[in-house]
Amino acid sequence: MKQALVDDTEDVSLDFGNEDELAFRKAKIRHPLATFFHLFFRVSAIVTYVCCDWFSRSFVGCFVTVLLLLSFDFWSVKNVTGRLMVGLRWWNQIDEDGKSHWIFEARKASPNHIAATEAEARIFWLGLIICPLIWIVFLFSTLFSLKLKWLALVIAGISLQAANLYGYILCKMGGESDLSKVTASFLSQTVFQTAGPGDFQKPGLEGLEIHKH
Repeated sequence: MKQALVDDTEDVSLDFGNEDELAFRKAKIRHPLATFFHLFFRVSAIVTYVCCDWFSRSFVGCFVTVLLLLSFDFWSVKNVTGRLMVGLRWWNQIDEDGKSHWIFEARKASPNHIAATEAEARIFWLGLIICPLIWIVFLFSTLFSLKLKWLALVIAGISLQAANLYGYILCKMGGESDLSKVTASFLSQTVFQTAGPGDFQKPGLEGLEIHKH
């Protein structure tokens, strides 16, 4: 009886797509500069606020320095680090009729684009969530210690960082305007599950426009 034998020299094509994708998701930081500045300005603002009495006795100098760091953080997170680290971008604009429009964009999956890794996504969202909570703690400490001269600065810190957090949560959840639904869905995906790069690319989100009443 004749048997068909496979030539050992014959090339056999194997599909390593899944392995490559898994290795990519587990890859280390692919945008180190963006990741650094995502945390640098907001952490520097917190450290400067806490230690300003050690650095300088000038209230105006500390106030302006922290406010500048918060402003740099707001701009860089809103326009640069969110786009590079998780492929999301948001902004709010006022039309000629005076109506406010929320506009969200998500980077579409493409071989020409470098998607976010799990490490970058975790750093982005943890920095985005934890720092506003720290400023809320500063708010209560300022009120309880009666250091009301810092109240305006603390409120500015909460407002700027909460605005970025709110905008990116809406962007990630596809523009859902119901805050309770957004919060519940966001916590279930971000806190209780391991987020992968694909979670931050919402198909059909690019160009989504939401009217805020």
